[in-house]
Amino acid sequence: MFGDLAGDLYGAPDDVRPPLLLLHGLTFDRRHWGPFLAELPAGRRVLAVDLPGHGGSPASTSYAPDTVAAAVHRAVTAARLDSPVVVGHSVGGLLATVYAAGHPVRGVVNVDQPLLPGPFGELLRQNEELLRGPDYLRLWERLTAGMGIDSLPPAARDLVRTVTTPRQDLFLGYWHDLLSKSADEIRARRERDLTALREQGVSYRHVSASELPEPYRAWLHSCLPDAVFSVVPAASHFPHLSHPRELADLVA
Repeated sequence: MFGDLAGDLYGAPDDVRPPLLLLHGLTFDRRHWGPFLAELPAGRRVLAVDLPGHGGSPASTSYAPDTVAAAVHRAVTAARLDSPVVVGHSVGGLLATVYAAGHPVRGVVNVDQPLLPGPFGELLRQNEELLRGPDYLRLWERLTAGMGIDSLPPAARDLVRTVTTPRQDLFLGYWHDLLSKSADEIRARRERDLTALREQGVSYRHVSASELPEPYRAWLHSCLPDAVFSVVPAASHFPHLSHPRELADLVA
């Protein structure tokens, strides 16, 4: 355990390459980084943690972004990582952004996670009654059906389908802001986060499986002019599983 979180620490500190901190997506755990880790240069210092309520990490009374970021920081402190590059997939990309706004980091790599609610937030709000009811998994099944899981290599496909804990408390906790706050409130908070990154000189790379809409790119650049957009062409929501080498090259 590192602080409150289960995790794996790899490699050794060096004076050339900053350490990496890996944050997985909702319902998954640190095992999802296996293919990506296999493509990193030997010896790279890496901490992969299970987010609160996932894998080997205990449940929390709150899954608010700031609360999760605080738990992640305790893990980083316990592992003695110095200003890591934070790599986050899906909701982990949002958490990486929030974490970096409040704690020392060298950079952020956001893997396929828009920072604004957009159509996804509207979908959740339209289905809030279902999400809070006994048949909540119907919504999760609908969402995963659109993630391109069948396009993944067989081992990665099995990883996505088996290394997952789609619990209702996780959905309601990690999506609380999307369900309870307006799009304008969330936009304002993300703008504060990105402004903090700009003021601290933190590098930011937004990796997506396809080109992001121009209005979104323009918004992010208005907050963080030096942000870099990279496309890893993939048919799924999991570029780190379908194209681990390409993502490792971007991070390295």
